[in-house]
Amino acid sequence: MTVRPMRSADRVWAADVMAASEPWLTLGRGRADALKLLRNRRKQCFLVRSGGERAGFLVLDLHGPLGGYIQTIGVAPEMRGRGVGSAALAWAEAHIFKTHRNVLLCVSSFNRGAQRLYRRAGYEVVGRLRDYVVAGHDEILLRKTLGPLSRSSSQRTRRTTERNRRQRKPL
Repeated sequence: MTVRPMRSADRVWAADVMAASEPWLTLGRGRADALKLLRNRRKQCFLVRSGGERAGFLVLDLHGPLGGYIQTIGVAPEMRGRGVGSAALAWAEAHIFKTHRNVLLCVSSFNRGAQRLYRRAGYEVVGRLRDYVVAGHDEILLRKTLGPLSRSSSQRTRRTTERNRRQRKPL
């Protein structure tokens, strides 16, 4: 599997895959919505290839309030069940963990297959957004972490106290 930044034709292909697939069908997201997302310059969009063919895509948001956010993982229908989604997820995690301590994503409550994938990959549920995109379906917020964003204040205080003690000079 290879991953590279999307080109213009890749964005059109990915939009067509999204518009014809779950979860986007249930969420009421069509081709125009998909193209708008894929053309957003604030997002990082990648094409996933397998055996020289387009197999899937990723949309990452590394600059929003949840920096390190996987916004979309999509796999072409004919490539599903071949490990493309798992490989794309692993690539996205490695990419995000270069600059962030956490990987976050949402999965729709009806998308059981994706939920299994994320559970196997070690994600934990950190919240539930009830009726977030459409009525009757929730978005489940998941997180995989390398640890907190920063050390706790008690750890910093302890280090500062120890440093001050070492630097004291006798009278």
